[in-house]
Amino acid sequence: MTTSARSQTPPQYLPKETITHHPDGPVRATTDEYTGKKRKLVYPPAPPASPVPVVDNHAHIDFRDGLVQPTPTEVMDAAATVNVVGAIQVATDLESARYTIQAIDQEPRLRGALAIHPNDTVKLAEDGTLDQAIDTIRELAKHPAIVCIGETGLDYYRTEGEANWDIQKYAFKRHIEMAVELGLALQIHDREAHDDVIDTLLSVEQLPEHVVFHSYSGDEHMAAILNEHGWYASFSGVVTFKNNESARRAAQVMRPELLLVETDSPFLTPHPHRGRPNAPYLVPYTLYQLAETRNQTVENLGNVIFQNTERVYGKFIID
Repeated sequence: MTTSARSQTPPQYLPKETITHHPDGPVRATTDEYTGKKRKLVYPPAPPASPVPVVDNHAHIDFRDGLVQPTPTEVMDAAATVNVVGAIQVATDLESARYTIQAIDQEPRLRGALAIHPNDTVKLAEDGTLDQAIDTIRELAKHPAIVCIGETGLDYYRTEGEANWDIQKYAFKRHIEMAVELGLALQIHDREAHDDVIDTLLSVEQLPEHVVFHSYSGDEHMAAILNEHGWYASFSGVVTFKNNESARRAAQVMRPELLLVETDSPFLTPHPHRGRPNAPYLVPYTLYQLAETRNQTVENLGNVIFQNTERVYGKFIID
């Protein structure tokens, strides 16, 4: 499905002269991580509206990209124009965790996920503050609109060395225990650590009811493992990339009741706008790709994914 000729960028994402919202928050790099080339920092036009409700399973709306920093309500107002009815704002450290609490208090269409990102666990361990940070996350996660512990897991791409990986595994297990204790879903960050992530999950005494691999990056063989254990695969814009046939094969293998969609915004912007800023209003592109890949109608697959989303995180549309 392609964007119609009349599609426009939502007004909430048009450049403004000044940034008044969360000006000191994290900022995405202006150059591409892989090519080093300057990125086009203009937000893309909106896709055609989804015929069924969609929830962005994973977003970082505290991140600024370019000159635009919408408020939580502006983010969801723009998303609503394409029938994106909710989003999960995901924290990666204590600062973004506190932002997440503020955002979900301001905007009822948002839910929250809290954790210490695996790469940040190493830095905190070096400072001797890792356990304290995880304990703080646990207390903040008692907020009624926090529905998930995440993103947590293992990242062997940005952090190297067995000693550092052991720190990540320790923190990962503590986050798993937290999700079980609080009765929340678990969102996993898995980058170039597939085997160890799975081994860690299988090594713990108890897992939460719902385990989600955010921005799924495994292949079809790993998808079969997720199917076996009832773990969810949340697909981001990477499944739309022309050179990522592996992700599409995995999407074909996944049981439909274990599929979710996300943006990971402002990162991983879907084709045909790869490299530009991302936002929850762009998540329908990924839904359309999944439907095409699986030879299903958008209505059929979208309804299943929405049901999956509410099973994992609770209601987004209150009857």
